[in-house]
Amino acid sequence: MQSVIYLTLLRKLKNQMSELNLEPGSFALPERIQSADAPPVEATDEEKARQLPDPVGYKILCAVPDVVETFENSSIVKAGQFMRQEEHATTVLFVVKVGPDAYADKAKFPNGPWCKEGDFVLVRTYSGTRFKVYGREFRSINDDMVEMTIQDPRGITRA
Repeated sequence: MQSVIYLTLLRKLKNQMSELNLEPGSFALPERIQSADAPPVEATDEEKARQLPDPVGYKILCAVPDVVETFENSSIVKAGQFMRQEEHATTVLFVVKVGPDAYADKAKFPNGPWCKEGDFVLVRTYSGTRFKVYGREFRSINDDMVEMTIQDPRGITRA
């Protein structure tokens, strides 16, 4: 019975696909998106702020704090590869924006939101969707990925 349903759905899908017009000129692709390392010089602060994506649903937009360039109590400079690894594996994030549905589930979050914009939070290593805006790394995480809020993140390091 299951294979009959599968075959029927497959036939319907093939019929729909055959109705698509993929001839040249029948549709237009968007222009190529050219990435940039920095915003335009003439961009205002408002225009730069609009470059940050808005989290949707239960997502939280977080910035990855800058990694210190030297080892603790030393003037030895960290290698670029080491710096990238530290940034990639960080457990401390700064909450920039909270999606409209974050913490809306009263059964899951009976005591209210676990964090708010402007908080430093602790998450698991390698958490979230990583992306960069003008060279600065951000993460998109789920509302339930926040494990703790932090008053002062300066003393916290990965173990």
